[in-house]
Amino acid sequence: MLRRVFLAGSLILVATAASAQSFSLDQVLPPGNGSMSGRMIQMIALLTVLSVAPGLLVMMTSFTRFVVALSFLRSGLGLQGAPANMVLISLSLFMTFYVMGPTFDRAWQDGIRPLTENRISEEEAFAKVTDPFRDFMLTHVRPKDLDTFADIAAAAYPKAQPGSKTDLRVLIPAFMISELRRGFEIGFLIVLPFMVIDMVVAVMVMSMGMMMMPPTVISLPFKVLFFVLIDGWNMLISGLVRSYF
Repeated sequence: MLRRVFLAGSLILVATAASAQSFSLDQVLPPGNGSMSGRMIQMIALLTVLSVAPGLLVMMTSFTRFVVALSFLRSGLGLQGAPANMVLISLSLFMTFYVMGPTFDRAWQDGIRPLTENRISEEEAFAKVTDPFRDFMLTHVRPKDLDTFADIAAAAYPKAQPGSKTDLRVLIPAFMISELRRGFEIGFLIVLPFMVIDMVVAVMVMSMGMMMMPPTVISLPFKVLFFVLIDGWNMLISGLVRSYF
C-alpha cells in the first residue's frame, strides 16, 4: 500500500515538473505581436539577398562593361589563359567597387543603417536602398533600350503613371543591354590594333613562302610588346573607369 502511494506521488511530482518546464507557442509568438515572424522574414530575405548577390552585382553595377572589355583584350592578344579568369574577374570586381563607391555609401547611409537601427521599416529601407542604384542605372542606360523594354512591359504590366519611378523590371534589363553594347564597342576598339598586327604579320609570312608557319605564333610577341610599350593596362583601366564619370 505504501509502495503504491509512493509511486502515485512520484508520478504526480514528475507530471508537475514537466508541465512547469513546458512552454506554449504563445510564449514564442505572442498573440497580436508579429515581431518574431518579422525577424524570421528578415532572416529569410537576408539569406535570399546573399544567395543572389553575385547576380545583383552583375545586373545593377558596372561589372558587366569591365569584364567584357577585359575579355576582349585577352582574345585580341591571343592569350587563352593569361591573365587567368580569376585575375580578370578580381580586377573587374575592384574596379566596380571603385566606380560604385558613392552608390554603395548612399545605400548604406540611407537604407541599411537606419534599418539595422530600427528607425525605418523594411519597405522604406528597400526603397531607399534601390534608389541610388536606380539613379546610377538611369544615368548610364540608353534611352532607346529603356523605351524598348518599356514597350515590351506595357503589354504585361500596368502602364506607369507620369512622374513615377521607373520599374526595376524594366530598368535592369535595359541597363544590362546598354552595358553589353558599350562593352562590345570598347572591345572592338581594343581588338582593332591587334588585328592590324596579325594582318601585317600574315602578309609578311605569306610573302616569305612560310606556308606552314601559323602567323599567330609570330604576331603574339609583337602584340604583347606593343601593349606593354604603350602602357596598355594603364590606358585601358583609366579609360574604363573614367567612362562613368
